[in-house]
Amino acid sequence: MAIATAAQTIGPYWHLIEHPEFADLTRFGAEGEVITLTGRVTDGDGAPVADCCVEIWQSSPAASETFPGYGRARTDTEGVYVFTTVKPGPVAGNGNTLQAPHIAINLLARGILTRLYTRAYFQGEALNETDPLLGLLDEDRRATLIAIPADGAWRMDIRLQGEGETVFIDV
Repeated sequence: MAIATAAQTIGPYWHLIEHPEFADLTRFGAEGEVITLTGRVTDGDGAPVADCCVEIWQSSPAASETFPGYGRARTDTEGVYVFTTVKPGPVAGNGNTLQAPHIAINLLARGILTRLYTRAYFQGEALNETDPLLGLLDEDRRATLIAIPADGAWRMDIRLQGEGETVFIDV
């Protein structure tokens, strides 16, 4: 019988998803366009993944005393997560390229042996057309990384496997 190691479980840190304030990256007074990023995490059968730890990180705007640049939220019983943050701008890529505005996302949950990494881009951003990562994907797969405006928020659903599976990044 194998024993789970620190890389295979969120382990003793699971209690950190019990702090809803970690999902508000504007709580220290960040300035900029405040947005809500929300979505639903589902498994291969389309069932909600409850108690998933969803973490986000963004390099734009830069982390500061008023903006941590990093947040954590749990999914509810319906698999829904919600973050309040500042809408990112473009960031430098390789050479002279710019990456489209995006938020990095990683997921930890029971049954996921390593973190899953993905990104949320924003529908309608001109730089989406030339973004180095999005440019590697065909249109159907690219769509799984695009957050869409819905009910005053940006919605990015995440499907862990199966038809419509979200693109995950090997880091």
